[in-house]
Amino acid sequence: MTDLTIRPATDADGDGLAVLISGCFAEYEGCLFDRAAEFPELDAIATHFQDKGGAIWVAEHDGGIVGSIACAPTEDAGTVELFKLYVAREMRGRGLARALLDHVLGFARERSASAVRLFTDTRFLDAHRFYERHGFQRLPGSRPLNDISNSFEYPYRLSLPGAR
Repeated sequence: MTDLTIRPATDADGDGLAVLISGCFAEYEGCLFDRAAEFPELDAIATHFQDKGGAIWVAEHDGGIVGSIACAPTEDAGTVELFKLYVAREMRGRGLARALLDHVLGFARERSASAVRLFTDTRFLDAHRFYERHGFQRLPGSRPLNDISNSFEYPYRLSLPGAR
């Protein structure tokens, strides 16, 4: 991973993130990407997460965004929610997703969070395996997103050891 740079995202990264996310969605039948209707936060992505008390990071390779992850505290005291973990297909299997996850875990620990939660599309089987390999437990049920892709998401949770 020496040819990759992970850095805090800026508001100018929205277009690069749109390319990354739409590419990941294209891997799944019926998973559509409509930036204007469903991803307006990409127009000021860093500000979006800063306003929530959170952060977003991107991974760059050869001048393009090839990975992302974001997080923000939740309404549940002591819990941080993970968002937007995407890795370009050609960059998978190199430890990039784990390196991105470490940024969120560090953010959570700095805030003495006791848990990290996330929601992931029921179609993203590789993502489910990744989260489970890293200690996340899938919780019962799913939630509809009521989006153009007719998506449902599974909830996951990771308890952080040593948290107060």
